[in-house]
Amino acid sequence: MTAQSRPARAADSRPARAADSRPARPVILGQNQYGKAENRVVKITRDGDRHHIKDLNVSVSLSGDLEEVHLSGSNAHCLPTDTTKNTVYAFAKEHGIESAEQFGIHLARHFVTSQEPIHRARIRIEEYAWERIAPSDANSRFIGADEVQHSFVRKGQETRLTEITYDGERWQVISGLKDLVVMNSTNSEFWGYIKDKYTTLKEAYDRILATEVSGRWRFNWTDDEQRMPNWERSYEQVKKHMLQAFAETYSLSLQQTLYQMGARVINHRSEVDEIRFSLPNKHHFLVDLEPFGLKNDTAEGAVYYAADRPYGLIEATVLRDGVEPEIPVDLTNL
Repeated sequence: MTAQSRPARAADSRPARAADSRPARPVILGQNQYGKAENRVVKITRDGDRHHIKDLNVSVSLSGDLEEVHLSGSNAHCLPTDTTKNTVYAFAKEHGIESAEQFGIHLARHFVTSQEPIHRARIRIEEYAWERIAPSDANSRFIGADEVQHSFVRKGQETRLTEITYDGERWQVISGLKDLVVMNSTNSEFWGYIKDKYTTLKEAYDRILATEVSGRWRFNWTDDEQRMPNWERSYEQVKKHMLQAFAETYSLSLQQTLYQMGARVINHRSEVDEIRFSLPNKHHFLVDLEPFGLKNDTAEGAVYYAADRPYGLIEATVLRDGVEPEIPVDLTNL
């Protein structure tokens, strides 16, 4: 049937709705930012035959007087994201990369002080660690060198993180790590918890405690007049103290262990005022071997299966007394 031959619709018999006399609500622009994300930069520093690697993933985000680029499309106040990418690489060459924090501070200061429309810069950096490959004792016979100083293997323990925020006056530096997997094969219990009709978990008096640490800590360095922390040493020391607390705490819950890890950092590192952890409980369950006539006793060395999911997720912030929390509760994008 053609359009011309289709029967006409019957007139709508419903009463017409009165025109809406309410004034139109204005639409406004809310928080906004832009930049170039995940700029992968690898800087090689040569100290004679001995080489050093800094391997970073740098994300730049800028905000400020940027209303018109959204409202009218005027790019007069818009620094191209391609320019921010080029700046990352140029700064890696011009200034080097002393630490992820120092590199982020250089970038944030540059974007805020060199571009009038930019009022705030946020630099997020992931750092991937490398360690040297130890050559064989006889390597000089094969390659004609006394020592190999330029070969590396990627370290897989954790990814180092930092976020630098600068508004022209105040700095906020939040550093941290993720993907750090740790385990205690004993000295962990879990019992005395609430039980109801849905509870099937058996109390444990000798269990494996394992987690994948995601942590962020905030420095109390906020002003150029303050003495700047030694970023590299601080990272090493914070990691050392959290690992020592994990190892040395006789744990009655992962919550207790988390608090001890945070408290140890706060007590030993004066430059850190706040630390937040997100710790998934990587459950290890005893395998039932009774059908095979085998006793699976923890005291004798047991066999477990490592559960992938679901998992308990323990999260908390530990603060220096009198300090207000500033690290976001959700660490997903931090």
